[in-house]
Amino acid sequence: MSEKFEKQKGGDAPGELLELKLKIPADLYRAYQRCSWIIVHETGRDQLAVMEEMVHDFLVKHEC
Repeated sequence: MSEKFEKQKGGDAPGELLELKLKIPADLYRAYQRCSWIIVHETGRDQLAVMEEMVHDFLVKHEC
C-alpha cells in the first residue's frame, strides 16, 4: 500500500498551528467530538487548547 504525504508549508513559527488529519471509525469520531465538546463547555477552555492537550497526552502516553 502506498500513501502520498504532502509537506505542509510553515510549521517553524512559534505558536503556529498545523492541521492533522486522522482516519478513524465513525464511532470514535463521534466520541471524540462529544468528549471535546464536554471539556470545552465544562471548563470554558478554547477548543484548540483541548485538541492540543489530547494530542499531547497521546504522545506522552506512547513516549513519543
